[in-house]
Amino acid sequence: MRSIWKGSITFGLVNVPVKLYSATEDHDVSLHQVHDADGGRIRYERHCEICGKKVAYEHIDKAYDDGENTVILSKDDIGSLPEERSKEIDVVEFVPTDQIDPIMLDRSYYLEPDSKSIKSYVLLRRTLESTERTAIVQFALRSKTRLAALRVRDDVLVLQTLLWDDEVREAAFPSLDDEVKIAKRELDMAGQLVSSFESDFEPSKFTDEYQQQLRTLIQAKIEQGDTIDTEATFGKTEDEEGDGEVIDLMEALKRSVESTRKKTGSKKGA
Repeated sequence: MRSIWKGSITFGLVNVPVKLYSATEDHDVSLHQVHDADGGRIRYERHCEICGKKVAYEHIDKAYDDGENTVILSKDDIGSLPEERSKEIDVVEFVPTDQIDPIMLDRSYYLEPDSKSIKSYVLLRRTLESTERTAIVQFALRSKTRLAALRVRDDVLVLQTLLWDDEVREAAFPSLDDEVKIAKRELDMAGQLVSSFESDFEPSKFTDEYQQQLRTLIQAKIEQGDTIDTEATFGKTEDEEGDGEVIDLMEALKRSVESTRKKTGSKKGA
């Protein structure tokens, strides 16, 4: 794994240098879009609506539009924000773990000690374990201020970013306001059904059947020869376009070789 951020956890006068790693990865088969008529790739390109030219990432700034005016924010503008420059994960408070609503959980990250001495790391880990509490922290990552829960998983500190309170929608469904009567017998039967499905959760027992079926389908098409040459899915780029006829380099070389052979043959025949 490669770390994506370096900084320090701070609580009180304790400073814990850490490296941040993504704790999860996507296992989905990577697919792209093609034209159904000829298999050509569908490209998504960044064009400027004023000059019409393609724009490289290094020349793209961000902007805010309030409907009438647009405020352009350069990389220097964003980099000048105090939170953007901060390399600290600040512990705000320690809360009972059961007070964190799972709906607020977002992305998960592993924290590795970034120091020869890991005493402060182990101290924080054991503190969380012994108090049975979760640390609520704030830090900046990828141009955003994050709220997160810091907890222990096995022997590793784990950071789970949280949604902000105003990012969780209210579940207001009028249909649930109607009073519904549930008979005791119905509740007992439902309880028996739950009992028949009771088990300990083991994530390894479950597999993504859709992705397995998709991989099987792709492999079957490969074995049947139902494929096209990848090179053939790419069309001419703008750099290849010109006023005259555009000739592929390999095609030009082939024509040159054929032309040379014809000339050599005609001389021998003479």
